Amino acid sequence: MSPAVSSTHEVDLLGPGSLESTKRVVSSPYGADLEGLDFPGPATTTITTLPSPGLEDLNRSVPIMAQKSSPFEMDLCSPDITGPATPTTLLPPDPDLEAQHRLEVASHASEESEPEFEYIKPTPQQKAMESKRAYKQKFEDWRLQHAKIVTDEEIRLRERIVADESLSIRELMQKGQPSKITSPREYQIELFERAKQQNTIAVLDTGSGKTLIAVLLLRHILDQELEDRSAGKKHRIAFFLVDSVTLVFQQYEFLKVNLDQPIECFCGEMGTDHWAKEIWQKQLEQNMIILCTAEILHQCLMRSFISMDQINLLIFDEAHHAKKNHPYARIIKDHYITENDQTKRPRVFGMTASPVDVRSDFGRSARELEVMLHCQIATTADLALLRTSVSRPNENVAEYEELQYPYSTRLCQEMEARYGHMETLSKIFKSAKTVASELGEWCADQLWSFAMAEKEALKVERRIEKAFTNERNRKPVEVLDAELNDLREAQTFVKEWAFGEPAIDVPSLSAKVLTLRQYLNLIYERPTDARCIVFVDQRYTARLLGYLFARIGSPHLKSGILIGTRYGDPGDVKVSFKQQMMTLYKFKKGDLNCLFATSVAEEGLDIPDCNLVIRFDLYSTLIQYIQSRGRARHAASKYIHMIEKGNRKHIQAVRDVRQGEAVMRHFCESLPADRILQGNDADLDAAMIREKNFRIFVDPISGAKLTYASSLVVLGHFVSCLNDSSSPPNFIVTAEHGQYTCEVVLPESSPVHSAKGRPSARKAIAKRSAAFEACVLLRQGGHLDEHLVSTHHKHLPAMRNAHLALSMNKSSSYEMKVKPSIWQDSRGSIPHSLYMTILELEHPENLGRPSQPIALLTRTRMPHLPGALLHLQVNRTSNMIFTSLQDQFRIAEEHMSKLNVFTLRIYKDIFNKRFEVNEPGMSYWFAPIVEGFESIINEGKPEKLIDWAILDYVNANEFWKWDIECPHDELENRYLIDRWDGSRRFWSVKVLPNLSPRDPVPDDAAPHRYMDTIIDYTVSLFSKSRQKAVWRQDQPVIFAHRILHRLNWLDEYTEEESKVKKNAYVCPEPLLFSALPASVAAMAYLLPSAITRMESLLIALEICDVLDLQIRPDLALEAVTKDSDNTHEHRHEQIHLQRGMGKNYERLEFIGDCFLKMATSISIFCISPDNDEYEYHVRRMLLICNKNLFNTAINKELYKYIRSAGFSRRNWYPQGIKLLEGKGFKKGNGEEHKHQLGDKTIADVCEALIGAALLSYNSNGDMDMAVKAVTALVSSPDHNISRWEDYYKLYTKPLYQLAQPTAVQSNLALQIEQKMGYRFRYPRLLMSGFVHPSLPHFGGIPSYQRLEFLGDSLLDMACVNFLFYRHPDRDPQWLTEHKMAMVSNKFLAALSVKLGFHKHLRFSSQVIEFQNRDYATELQEAERETNGARDYWTTTKNPPKCLSDIVEAYLGAIFVDSQFDYSKIEGFFNDHIRWFFEDMSIYDTFANNHPVTHLHNLLTLSLGCSNYRIMASSIPNAAGTDIEHQVAVVMIHGEVIASATAANSKNAKVKASEKALEKLRGLAPFEFRAKFGCGCMEGDVQGAKIGETGAAI
Repeated sequence: MSPAVSSTHEVDLLGPGSLESTKRVVSSPYGADLEGLDFPGPATTTITTLPSPGLEDLNRSVPIMAQKSSPFEMDLCSPDITGPATPTTLLPPDPDLEAQHRLEVASHASEESEPEFEYIKPTPQQKAMESKRAYKQKFEDWRLQHAKIVTDEEIRLRERIVADESLSIRELMQKGQPSKITSPREYQIELFERAKQQNTIAVLDTGSGKTLIAVLLLRHILDQELEDRSAGKKHRIAFFLVDSVTLVFQQYEFLKVNLDQPIECFCGEMGTDHWAKEIWQKQLEQNMIILCTAEILHQCLMRSFISMDQINLLIFDEAHHAKKNHPYARIIKDHYITENDQTKRPRVFGMTASPVDVRSDFGRSARELEVMLHCQIATTADLALLRTSVSRPNENVAEYEELQYPYSTRLCQEMEARYGHMETLSKIFKSAKTVASELGEWCADQLWSFAMAEKEALKVERRIEKAFTNERNRKPVEVLDAELNDLREAQTFVKEWAFGEPAIDVPSLSAKVLTLRQYLNLIYERPTDARCIVFVDQRYTARLLGYLFARIGSPHLKSGILIGTRYGDPGDVKVSFKQQMMTLYKFKKGDLNCLFATSVAEEGLDIPDCNLVIRFDLYSTLIQYIQSRGRARHAASKYIHMIEKGNRKHIQAVRDVRQGEAVMRHFCESLPADRILQGNDADLDAAMIREKNFRIFVDPISGAKLTYASSLVVLGHFVSCLNDSSSPPNFIVTAEHGQYTCEVVLPESSPVHSAKGRPSARKAIAKRSAAFEACVLLRQGGHLDEHLVSTHHKHLPAMRNAHLALSMNKSSSYEMKVKPSIWQDSRGSIPHSLYMTILELEHPENLGRPSQPIALLTRTRMPHLPGALLHLQVNRTSNMIFTSLQDQFRIAEEHMSKLNVFTLRIYKDIFNKRFEVNEPGMSYWFAPIVEGFESIINEGKPEKLIDWAILDYVNANEFWKWDIECPHDELENRYLIDRWDGSRRFWSVKVLPNLSPRDPVPDDAAPHRYMDTIIDYTVSLFSKSRQKAVWRQDQPVIFAHRILHRLNWLDEYTEEESKVKKNAYVCPEPLLFSALPASVAAMAYLLPSAITRMESLLIALEICDVLDLQIRPDLALEAVTKDSDNTHEHRHEQIHLQRGMGKNYERLEFIGDCFLKMATSISIFCISPDNDEYEYHVRRMLLICNKNLFNTAINKELYKYIRSAGFSRRNWYPQGIKLLEGKGFKKGNGEEHKHQLGDKTIADVCEALIGAALLSYNSNGDMDMAVKAVTALVSSPDHNISRWEDYYKLYTKPLYQLAQPTAVQSNLALQIEQKMGYRFRYPRLLMSGFVHPSLPHFGGIPSYQRLEFLGDSLLDMACVNFLFYRHPDRDPQWLTEHKMAMVSNKFLAALSVKLGFHKHLRFSSQVIEFQNRDYATELQEAERETNGARDYWTTTKNPPKCLSDIVEAYLGAIFVDSQFDYSKIEGFFNDHIRWFFEDMSIYDTFANNHPVTHLHNLLTLSLGCSNYRIMASSIPNAAGTDIEHQVAVVMIHGEVIASATAANSKNAKVKASEKALEKLRGLAPFEFRAKFGCGCMEGDVQGAKIGETGAAI
């Protein structure tokens, strides 16, 4: 960029023939002449700007620490056998050899972890876990580094906070050291003397000391008041009125310093609107001066809390505001001139820098102000004296190059393409285009960053959610979700935009900004005490310039912003009055030396004298010019008008204010010194001629005065005191014969429902007339008291603000039941009779070898339990069937002993555990079942099913004994045990006569530590012991299969497991042959999984007993199963997933939550049929909130029964008997077990139990058990029933329902019957479903809102039932996302039109009629154009909410009318809704809006990547901070590509996903692979499941 050259010219600002021709210096950075102005000479000064330094790219990626790899080990056997195991006691051949082996085991402890087998390729699950560990380590490294940056910033921020921040507003004002009057100037005394004699408006420049004159007048009036009081006259008080809250405290401090009488200040923020007369009387008695905003005095006068004759002085600060309906004007018009006794009127004193603040005829406007305030305009007689007292700045005009018309930057264009439909962003789109022209493209883009900033977005979200919560016509929650989702997407898009740093050229910055930069750099090129104010029109302009000059300004420029406390549009910054005062305080101290300010800095505020004032945006009125110029009071100060080259409006604006000031000065100077008061009652009457026809109501008791102007305030205050005040008064204006008539409709709870005003020529007057009539009716009915204050007081629902949510992350340690109570309750004695449960495989052939059923023998009869699905081989499963026999059988002591030996032998031989012999302590026993038991199972003699021959053999033989003479065929199908290594077990197949013990081990053998010869392979002794061992060389070689100790058969059998080498070649002499038949041993290997599942089912049934519920065991177990740390996070990769636990609670929780909502809605509706909808929502929320469910669960100790741990190799063994040998024997088996549960998890399980109770009987439509479950879990009198039919018994029909229907109501019922096929018993109930809230109590019938509340929950249940059963494999997130379409406002409105419901709606607003008709027309056209496609309704615009409301209200009405017959709701769904959603795939776009879902689909389906994670964790807080943040990242192939912080992990993940989506959108697969180094194979991605690869942690 070439340096810009600025030229300076002398300009005649007024032009030839002006009243005052003044030469001023004009600086133009571009060296061009000002068109239309008179330049006498060439440029005299040259200003050169420095070239812009190079800007470095700040968008650098965060370095990722290298991944540390860890060796992969696969556990092929039980936990007892990670290496050469602790030697068993199974008959060692030689005691010395055994002792030597024990020593070697101890010395090789470090070697025990070495794998015996060759490296095995890890399974996909193991790959995922290994990858997850690596990702977690990378994330932890990134998180700690990120947290350090954040924490350091927080600490630095806290260190920068000075002690002044903790000061109160009044303390700040006091630190500002308000000046005390010492010696008033001559012109001040002159005007004071004038004000003593008559009502006066003092016109003086800003900074000339107008407030000091007011103080002199106050002293005079207060002295008189003291004299009057001593003379026994009535007490009177002085009021100092200001136009804004900003000035209240500032003027208060000044008055307090300069007056010695009691004074107090008030503003609306102090809650004065709700003060009673007694409070005001107390204030009036205690003080002699009250300083307040004008509206406060206006309300006090209107309500007759004070009368005009109680006031001795009215001071109007910034008196030029007294016009139209401003409180200044209303005080005079409504109360001052109505005091007929002029001696009782107070003195009036006004202050202003200009009596006119609009572009109009000065003389006429000045006279109108005089008439309005009943005053004379006056200024000093000696203007020269004033000029010597008040410094005036030199005025310059700075010209900048012509700007472009408003336009869209690239970011704005992208936003419009994506989010142009969002109404909430429309103002930002418009503002951004203006900013692009006025400030430049960089600033326009930054405006978007302000509007979409994290804090701002959270505030907008809260406002949207609050509005949704408070809305009477409640929309489906999906509408809220969609609105918030759009907002978050837009926010993420902006956050990820590459803004960069501003370039010091056009178009990055506008010529206007570059010109401003040159001036500021000249002033602040070196350290200086100079102060500057840059005036702008818009709040966002001030903020943007402050943000910009922090980057491009001089190092010595210390800028701040000064804007008003108003806070509205997105992107706006909220500024408190205290912050304003702090900014001014820093400006005074010199901590800031440049303010970018709006008009708030023009008038009233006490601002230090400035060296430079720049009008970046020109003034629109004379007073703006005079007031802003008045800030440049420092000696040799400058005032700069910035104008656009060739812009005649700008040039004319400069001329207008200069000419206007000259006219004003001429007017003031020409006033006669002794003129009489120009304002009088007659003149004011003429000014008020338009209000002559306005009615006035004066209360006969108090004298309170109600006018058209005040009626809106009175009515608004009354409505705010009603219980349903969320519905404001509805003003319906109609035009007739050239005039407007308005009817105001009040909320339903109002005793006056509506009022109609008189015809008026203007809409605004018509509204005030209607409000006036309503207030009169309220007063006549005693609903307003004599002071026009509401006699009604809002009774808000109890607990409405209660904190009902639970933390997603908070968890605690709770007791966990490991064993069902049935075992412990039955132990303690030797039984004389037993019950039998048969454990058999439904498909035993899938085991791959012969097996024999086993009996589980217990002291008490086992309940009927569902089987357990076992994964026996790859893609081969079988259900383990549990058959509980009804009959018990007697058992002799001898037989009990045999059962005990057999059971303990299974633990010893199969699982290498030796337990004590303790029959009373046994929980259960095992026994083999005879072959062909099916033929005798129904004989009622369970003992005949036991294979006693096997029991006898096992009791007689600890092992089967082999010797050299043993036939080879007897070595087949045996169960072999390595006596030294508990990890090695074999199934013998056959003898191989062609091999001998000294032969080398064949290549296909499973790996072992010793592989030289077959005999070496067989023996597991260590080297020294092996040297002592001597084995027969003539023994046979057995071909066997090594047994993988796969105890968790509940988990899937993987391909990798099937590829593990199992062939073994062993010799019989070193091994032990179990006495257990191989078929029994094969079945025994399945016992850990079978017992684990059985015990889980029994524990799940115990929680049902606690709640007195009868639930199917499989559903009960599903309801209490939490199979990972984040089960509640659907579609996310499960953390610490416990495999093989079966279905978790998430689907049951989904349907249980829906039933809970419906059940509580019905109950609350029945208990209080006359309550308003808001009360219903609050009471329901108290029942269904997670906090209530959690508290109930804690009180009932339900946490003990939750299954949070999967299969355990330790816990399946029985309790009650002592473990003597084997891993874990030192721990014992009676220790207490704990598990970590989140608060929300416990609440979710409660909802899942409701779902389980519903599904247990839902096949026949029986919902009694679900109703009973709701009662048990909400623990509230608001739901205390146990059967569905009890709901209707609770319901008391309201009078409106029972009343005789009119012909209109009966006709409606007939029409509906003809359309819908249902005949209403109560037509008035049906009519209520079609009465809009704008027409409350239509013929004594309430609006549809109560029925809509009920129908909403009924419809939800019908939709969820449909989706739940039609899509049994879909997760809750999918179900929720697709339910959105079914219950959306858009679909229900379309259905309303389809059914013709919209024709029956009763309302009182023409707007509603137009909206409904317009939507119906568009919808019907859409149906025709799409040939009746099922989703035709999705193509229309958003419909009126009332159309969907009446569908839900109709469902509520038909439900109540049918005596709570839910089948009527299902019938409606099947007849009118189901068809639209037979194919849910056409509504996938409704689902894909969720960022996490969208990201997953994009990566896996579109880009072919499976190596990614979404992870979240907390950030450590800075010292002294107590707010915890959650940070989430999206990592692709180990690299962090997006991160976000939020208050909770869920929101953080959503925001991080949104950022990632913006970076990934538009990338082709080859571009993605190149950018992220992705080598994932397409097949891997297609086979990946959510939760195994590429999902959230």
